[in-house]
Amino acid sequence: MIFGRVKPLDAILATAERKSLHRTLGWFQLTLFGIGCVIGTGIFVLTAAGAQKAGPGLMLAFAIAGAICIVAALCYAEIAAMIPVAGSAYTYTYSTMGELLAWTVGWALILEYAVAASAVAVGWSGYFSGTILNQFLGIHLPAWLSAAPLALGGAPGGFINLPAVVIAGLITWLLMIGTTESARVNAVLVAIKVIALTAFVALTLPSDSFSSGNFNPFLPAGVFGGFGTGVGAVGAAATIFFAYVGFDAVSTAAEETKNPQRNVPIGLIGSLLFCTIFYILVAAGAIGTIGGQPIMGPNGIPFPTGSEELARQCALPRYADMLVCSNEALAHVLRAIGWSKVGNMLGIAAFLALPSVILILMFGQTRIFFVMSRDGLLPEKLSAVHPKWKTPYVVTAMTGIGVAFAAAFLPVGQLADIANAGTLYAFMMVAFAVMILRRTARDHKRDFRTPALWLVGPLTIVGCVFLFFNLPSAAMLVLPIWGGVGLIIYFAYSRHHSHVGRGIVDADDNATTLH
Repeated sequence: MIFGRVKPLDAILATAERKSLHRTLGWFQLTLFGIGCVIGTGIFVLTAAGAQKAGPGLMLAFAIAGAICIVAALCYAEIAAMIPVAGSAYTYTYSTMGELLAWTVGWALILEYAVAASAVAVGWSGYFSGTILNQFLGIHLPAWLSAAPLALGGAPGGFINLPAVVIAGLITWLLMIGTTESARVNAVLVAIKVIALTAFVALTLPSDSFSSGNFNPFLPAGVFGGFGTGVGAVGAAATIFFAYVGFDAVSTAAEETKNPQRNVPIGLIGSLLFCTIFYILVAAGAIGTIGGQPIMGPNGIPFPTGSEELARQCALPRYADMLVCSNEALAHVLRAIGWSKVGNMLGIAAFLALPSVILILMFGQTRIFFVMSRDGLLPEKLSAVHPKWKTPYVVTAMTGIGVAFAAAFLPVGQLADIANAGTLYAFMMVAFAVMILRRTARDHKRDFRTPALWLVGPLTIVGCVFLFFNLPSAAMLVLPIWGGVGLIIYFAYSRHHSHVGRGIVDADDNATTLH
């Protein structure tokens, strides 16, 4: 039976112990990993895109996305501590719902992490070009070297986003060197990021430029923009949701964590709560000082983010200085209210800190590849660990190439929406998995139990489906198309090479046959 290949929990844990990655991470590093991913993408990169979708209702959008993330994080916390191995939602699905659905989840996670990393690389490029090159060095990088083509939603005159390609390559190299080194670099970058955003809040919320009038109308596109439009407060929540992928990346690092039963739940929930507060405060400061109304189309609906129409409008002098048109939103806000030097410093902070987001997303991506290869669903050579660096260097290099290619030719708004298609599907499956395990593995040790799972689990599922159907139509179509490609690969290769399908479990040095 297609749905009959369920990998036993004991086999998953035993396999991880035999062919495992080195355990080096503690709860503090895991929390920093989560903060490093969550704070950055949504604030430094997606503030402008979110405001174009929802206007001042961006604050409500952060609250909606955060609420759904909290219930999802509670599901993740129980199952990640219970099954502390690499693979995240893919491994959890394998142990509960079988190989086929596990493959679809793993395939969706590849889409999630790689495309999200590409989106942040594009965001980093905006700060690099606007602050480092333009403000400090007086160099104006031509559009054909710093933006995606207009035909794909980029800027007029754009051809390739060269800075985004360069940063993707550098992060790939760092990840190949080793996990511990990556975590140390990330800790420094997270500190820079938090200090910069704290300064932003301190300068904007009490500012003389802050006006309550900037929040009126609060919901120019309404709460629901309409099916397939991707606008309104809920549409903005669907876009910025992928910024919260940090807590998912924490769970993918479970196999490299010391005492995961204790440290993983702390890293998941702690980083999420810390970051949600920052999201709302920074959004309030940005909109309250210079406004955040969207540019409306002739039909009274905001122009889609990443669209050719919006790019043309933002090229006009009357719109060029609006928040929704900025490629470096927070630095732009501080310059507009008279804090140019601090704005430039914040631009530098983003320039230094956003690579930590790319690092963590690519970290999660390579570990998904690693564990799928270890299960035989992908060629096993992909799970090769470098003898010196102790990292899965083959899949890291492959991931880096894919991230660089997407970052070169697609704008940030489109990339974020595409990444969310895979993200929401994976989160939904985790909620199913944790509820199933409550019935099928009642006696398995649980150091963290999701409170009121009968309510939290269904809320996670409903919330993820709800946000998915508020993505733009094009982004919603990506998941079934990508999934179709994945199913072709599964039935052509993976199903025949699967360890579980061949009756093999790598529980010890000698293959053990399932009966």
